[in-house]
Amino acid sequence: MSNEPVRSYDRTWEEIETMLSKATEKMNQWKEWYEMCKDENDKDGMKDAARNHKALQGVVKTLKWTLGEEGVSDPLD
Repeated sequence: MSNEPVRSYDRTWEEIETMLSKATEKMNQWKEWYEMCKDENDKDGMKDAARNHKALQGVVKTLKWTLGEEGVSDPLD
């Protein structure tokens, strides 16, 4: 049995653009949450928000790379 993932390659550009918008919105929400936690001196909340914000930065960069956005040459950098 193969461990290779099964991929359909059937996502539309519109679906990818929509996912980029959603990911960007969620990333910004986590940034706002971080600032709220910072104001309340909630260290655990700040850690959660920072971790999730950073993860979504990677998602956003990868989606921009997938769409061929100018200035995003490698999502791993």
